[in-house]
Amino acid sequence: MCSRTPRNSRTGRPRSTEADTAILEATRAALVDLGWSKLTMGDVAGRAGVAKTTLYRRWANKNELVVDAVAVLFDELELPDLGSLQADIEHVVLQFAALLERPETKTALMAVVAESTRDAPLRERIRASIVDRQKRLVLAGRRRAQQRGELPSDRDPTTVEATDDLIFDVIAGAVVHRALVSAEPVDGQWVARLSALLVGGLGAVATLGE
Repeated sequence: MCSRTPRNSRTGRPRSTEADTAILEATRAALVDLGWSKLTMGDVAGRAGVAKTTLYRRWANKNELVVDAVAVLFDELELPDLGSLQADIEHVVLQFAALLERPETKTALMAVVAESTRDAPLRERIRASIVDRQKRLVLAGRRRAQQRGELPSDRDPTTVEATDDLIFDVIAGAVVHRALVSAEPVDGQWVARLSALLVGGLGAVATLGE
């Protein structure tokens, strides 16, 4: 499991992991109760039992705070070695779907995505704190599949990076759309079909580079 706390370049007293955890939990709870528009730094501070100045020493504004509150949830995702690329993909997709079923994840993610449509700096923070961080799962899965002989070794770094980006986009887009937009179940049968489609597509992409 990848456990992280928000980065902070400001000097001063050492950061308290316990305070960070309480603040991020309070942020997610406030989002569920109040929604994006009514959530304030003061409300989060009160729920977390810290001074508002403590929040501002860590996060410059509400946008940064909410993105980090979402990001730590996605750091819970893991990629165990289940013996095949398809089994690994299915496991991660089911984890992702279960995470999206949690009210705090659903509310927080939908809130930051909606707000980011009119806030370019927020979009960039989402990319850096959530998207780029979770691409570790794609990289790990591809390398493991190569070690098993399921995928060929890398040849063109540019093509590999573009393929990794596409894999992430397909998985994240498909699961978020089904779970949060269509409100359809992400069950074992659907996940097996998605994983088979991805594995077949990766095989086709590999032949294009030969």
